[in-house]
Amino acid sequence: LPGPPFTHQQMPSKMVYYGQTSCEQDTERYLDVVKYVFSYYKKEVPLVINTMGWVKGEGLLLLIDIIRLLSPSHIVQMDMCDWKVMPPLTSEHIHFSAGLHTKGKQQPKCKQLGVGSVESWKYPEEEDVSAPQHKLLYVHPEFPRAGVAGEVRVHSSILRDMSILGYLGHLQSPDIGAVLPLHSLVPYQVPFNAVALRVIHTDVAPSNIMYAVNASWVGLCCIPEEVRCQSEGPVLLTQTPICDCLGFGIVRGVDMEKKLYHILTPVPPANLRLVNCLLLGNIAIPNCVLVGQQGIEGEIPYVTSDYNYSI
Repeated sequence: LPGPPFTHQQMPSKMVYYGQTSCEQDTERYLDVVKYVFSYYKKEVPLVINTMGWVKGEGLLLLIDIIRLLSPSHIVQMDMCDWKVMPPLTSEHIHFSAGLHTKGKQQPKCKQLGVGSVESWKYPEEEDVSAPQHKLLYVHPEFPRAGVAGEVRVHSSILRDMSILGYLGHLQSPDIGAVLPLHSLVPYQVPFNAVALRVIHTDVAPSNIMYAVNASWVGLCCIPEEVRCQSEGPVLLTQTPICDCLGFGIVRGVDMEKKLYHILTPVPPANLRLVNCLLLGNIAIPNCVLVGQQGIEGEIPYVTSDYNYSI
């Protein structure tokens, strides 16, 4: 609300790296992430929950799950052009509607009293205390193109790139001067056996895992288990953990001889001591970072023009 996200980045109190821009592929893990983060809310201050823009089909069902899970006191619902796609999210609607992973309460049946007279079935005296009771604030925006989603995806990808660039800006000197390219910055050396590794969004054969990790954006995370490895090889997790994320980095190189990851990150050293897990998601480094490398003679690393467009 105060402006584009990249203009006011702050370190969150609690963060989990989901690793994808959409939760369609794994909505159960998304809900687990929401539960994990919400469990740390102390309820000492008001909490504003910014939900996703995915409100059609399964997205609406997932939103019902989230509302049921978080039990907000107020819901602000903004109207869209095609408002019939999304019903008013009243307490009754949330109570009786099935979500994607949760079931709604059964609708009360009508009680037949006689010919032509029907009275609504009433709740028994022991009223269902689990029924959500929130106040719905229904907003109908009147500014032009409200709710039109035509160009949203393009803007979203640009804003994501800007957020990553803004985050990487913390690697630069605070003094005003020339922006240093990433290949001129000194990375941290991280032994293979010091951190566990997991690719979130797809299955990668262990023999190809280093190809996937090299030149990638990774979440620097902390799992509660101690990372133990007898060999010098990489420690590979078999399941994606729901754990704290302390920041992000770029694996700018992998030294297979010395068994080291070379990682660039603005995370302060005090927090880096807690990092014992690297999570690789489906978030790409902005193209301009790779294409705009200055002072390179010959081919630019990780960039190719020899590409078969028929593939």
